[in-house]
Amino acid sequence: MKSKITIPLLALLALGLAGCQDNLENVADIIYDSGAQIPSTVLVDGQSDSQTVSFEVSLPNATAVKESVTYVADFSLVEVYNALYNEQAVALPQSNFQLKSATAEFLPGSVVSSPVEVTVTSLTDLDRNTVYVLPLTASGATLPVLESQKTRYIVVRGAALINVVANMFENNASLVAPSDATGLSSLNQVTVQWIQRIDEFVGQDSNIQTVLGIEGQFLLRISDSGLPANQLQFVTPSGNVTDASWQFTAGVWQCLTFTYNSDNGEATLYIDGVKKNTCTSGSRDAINWATNNFYVGKSWNDNRYLNGCLSEVRIWNTILSDGVIAEPDQAYIVPVDSEGLAAYWKFNEGSGSLIHDYANGYDLLCVTSPKWVTVALPEN
Repeated sequence: MKSKITIPLLALLALGLAGCQDNLENVADIIYDSGAQIPSTVLVDGQSDSQTVSFEVSLPNATAVKESVTYVADFSLVEVYNALYNEQAVALPQSNFQLKSATAEFLPGSVVSSPVEVTVTSLTDLDRNTVYVLPLTASGATLPVLESQKTRYIVVRGAALINVVANMFENNASLVAPSDATGLSSLNQVTVQWIQRIDEFVGQDSNIQTVLGIEGQFLLRISDSGLPANQLQFVTPSGNVTDASWQFTAGVWQCLTFTYNSDNGEATLYIDGVKKNTCTSGSRDAINWATNNFYVGKSWNDNRYLNGCLSEVRIWNTILSDGVIAEPDQAYIVPVDSEGLAAYWKFNEGSGSLIHDYANGYDLLCVTSPKWVTVALPEN
């Protein structure tokens, strides 16, 4: 429904705004911060470890001499912030910020100050489920400061770790330069991780939907003839293995981790960090995925695509421990230079058909541009 404002009300609003402007312009010696009413936000996204926030303050008219105002942290204002914005924030720890430039200065003839700068540090050490606030309030000014705008609130809160994913319906991806992907060959121990939301467990060819791998060699796919439509199967040169505990759920986001050890043939699936049954395959061969037959979302033919969204696809040349796999945010983000990380395709490009490998540059190219989907993961 559209809001209706009558002509008399519009006139009153205009007069009110004009009056405020006149009052401000007639006061030449007061400092104000028009952005103080909107808190500055720093997001804890698990990637950046620090972020600098800066802001400027203003004068209604140009100053004839140098003027200044200094800002200090005042944690007695945390409860004022909570009351104003209906929050339950806590004070940002002293160890998590540096007031790099505390004084805003006006040079003669200016109406805008130099910036005040504060850097929020060690973001990855903060609890993403907690809201923190740093109140910076004006102190020691050479001119009066408008009382309602003398405090700037810096708010630090958790952000989504994943914001864009790729829908791989009727699509697949292969290596751009297979011969360069040397880190994907001779994998004696391997961990494969991915996040998926399958829309429907109905494949076009024997109900098969493909995660990744090589047909007839080493392949992770969902279902096969005689299997439930939602059950993962591990294909090896020496036979296929699966287990009833390796079943997925449609329409929900699930974090998957699969491990294979060529020393003993053991294959294990973890769903949302929980370890499922371990199967023993007949294969003792190392995995070689550095070929032009390696696909994400394809095996045998184009009809065995993944009917849903994909994110955070990783291949490790080691077997991750149960403890690492169970870490709450491990499925959503890891450092790109993590030891043992052979390939890391986030599937978060948001446009185009090229999928970047953040670990070693083993980029993928999709047949067509995926449907890029905006998300906020992990879900609350």
